[in-house]
Amino acid sequence: MTAARFFVGGRVQGVWFRASAREQAIALNLRGFARNLPDGRVEVLAIGADDAVEQLAQWLHYGPSRAQVDELERMDAEDDAAIEGFEIH
Repeated sequence: MTAARFFVGGRVQGVWFRASAREQAIALNLRGFARNLPDGRVEVLAIGADDAVEQLAQWLHYGPSRAQVDELERMDAEDDAAIEGFEIH
């Protein structure tokens, strides 16, 4: 089980990034969330199987077709058992 927090920068707000990340995460059976940050980045918390988190990490390098990812930062995170499903904040 892996928990990782990602910070995605570039043209990632207003291009369906959070909704697309949610679709990817649900398909990978991950828990967590995606939310816009005031500085223009998107934060994604992903909790689940190691390989599934890695697959989402690879997708986050590109995002949906309208996005332009310029930076991707990854940090280890705590597994929050209270989080069920994958939500958009």
